[in-house]
Amino acid sequence: MRLQAPFPWFGGKSRIADVVWKRLGEPVNYVEPFFGSGAVLLARPRPGKTETINDKDHFVANFWRAVQRDPEAVAHHADWPVNEADLHARHWWLLTEGAKRLRDIDGKPDLFDALVAGWWVWGACAWIGSGWCSGRGPWKWGAAGWSKDGEGNAGQGINRQLPHLGNAGQGINRKLPHLGDAGRGINRQLPHLGDAGRGIFIASWLTDLADRLRDVRVCAGDWSRVCGPSVTDRHGMTGVFLDPPYAGTAGRTDGLYATDCLSVANDVRAWAIEQGRSKLMRICLAGYEGEHEMPDDWDVVEWKAAGGFGSQNDDEDGMGRVNAGRERLWFSPACHKPERDRSLLDLMMGAP
Repeated sequence: MRLQAPFPWFGGKSRIADVVWKRLGEPVNYVEPFFGSGAVLLARPRPGKTETINDKDHFVANFWRAVQRDPEAVAHHADWPVNEADLHARHWWLLTEGAKRLRDIDGKPDLFDALVAGWWVWGACAWIGSGWCSGRGPWKWGAAGWSKDGEGNAGQGINRQLPHLGNAGQGINRKLPHLGDAGRGINRQLPHLGDAGRGIFIASWLTDLADRLRDVRVCAGDWSRVCGPSVTDRHGMTGVFLDPPYAGTAGRTDGLYATDCLSVANDVRAWAIEQGRSKLMRICLAGYEGEHEMPDDWDVVEWKAAGGFGSQNDDEDGMGRVNAGRERLWFSPACHKPERDRSLLDLMMGAP
């Protein structure tokens, strides 16, 4: 069975990952600057010699580091039944104490926190829709600490009072846990084994992920930090999968690139076009129809996503299902080119 992340992720590419690898082939070096749930790396048929992943979200980067280094501890902290009171309490703790624990993760490659990872992934699986640990909602992080919209920071910093738990729809403090079949926490794929079976299942899942990530370099920070020559083509033939925040078309990365999604997308496109001229660089750029104007020698593949959180009515403007049909992948000239008469469905089904 293919490995996958134990948490939902808006914009994940598991549905198209096989197509990506048919184009990238088997490069000795692989870089994924916007890792998220890691669907593409985890779908790779055979691990490469050198692999580097990165995510600007400290909670995401910490989860993968912690799973890599201490999957048993992460499994222990993630093994907890879905409980709304605990969900809100842990959310607040992660946004305050948890964030402090990860403050230096981008500068310390050996830093990780298994408790933060376990509670984060538990909540990500119990939370409805987006916003988990994003800082979105009435409570936001500013220069002086946590504050409520419209009130300023007032110098109260991180010790400010807890948000009230009334008034439905109040951002971070009013998200209900998943209660349906698709939201029974991290054990949503668990057969009926009881509480003991849940713990065994989670531990086994994370151990399998740790085995896959054993030699992967896990970075935390801006995407450009892992896109220089020392990380890419100096290692030889390099595959790069770029899945940046979509410019003005998706709210996937609120709290990270929310203020400069357009700038990030433009910078990534410019980098991809420049580096795509190299015969040692096989690059795949993900985006939406009309978002990126790429050179004529780049191939484009149209595909349809499953809808992501749109199927849960997560996006306020109802665009999740509409955007699912606008997904595109652009491949640089050095990528493999399948026979023109093969359909996308054939590629996705793995037909020889």
